[in-house]
Amino acid sequence: MDSSLATTSLLTVLIAIGLLFFIRASVKDRTEVAQLRSTLSETEFLPQLQAYFDNRAYRVIGVDRSTSEITLEGMVSPSLFLAVFLGLLAAVGTFCLALVLTATWNSPVGLAGLALLMGPGAGLFYWKKAARPEKVTFILKDDPQGNGSILRVRAHRDEVLAMREGLPLTLDD
Repeated sequence: MDSSLATTSLLTVLIAIGLLFFIRASVKDRTEVAQLRSTLSETEFLPQLQAYFDNRAYRVIGVDRSTSEITLEGMVSPSLFLAVFLGLLAAVGTFCLALVLTATWNSPVGLAGLALLMGPGAGLFYWKKAARPEKVTFILKDDPQGNGSILRVRAHRDEVLAMREGLPLTLDD
């Protein structure tokens, strides 16, 4: 084996490792804490917040009266597009890896066909892991300075972004 094939093999293996980490990262928990501000008072804003979470199919699972913290839970549905995309990406990536291994080490050509089975496996992995319950925890209080209310929320970052777009909220610095 010459040095160009060895280099190609090494780079292909590194790309395959990157592909595995990319697929695994697609189901990583991305929870964040944000402090948001509304111009509405707590009593005016709470019904809007309740309607927002009802529309997104969240349900109350706990209320801590000592801290006024409310915990909600909702089922996150996986993205069909992302499942198909990850499946195709994994199929192409493993097929390329198999072709390089076949060319480099004279492996049997059947290795490339076996690699194509990895695609649906990656899509299925994402589909199973992404469909999970998500928790949202928040505390809503009137602003002590009298400028509306402050919402401190712990949720998936996409949910925080959706809240900022769907409700009259701004990010508090």
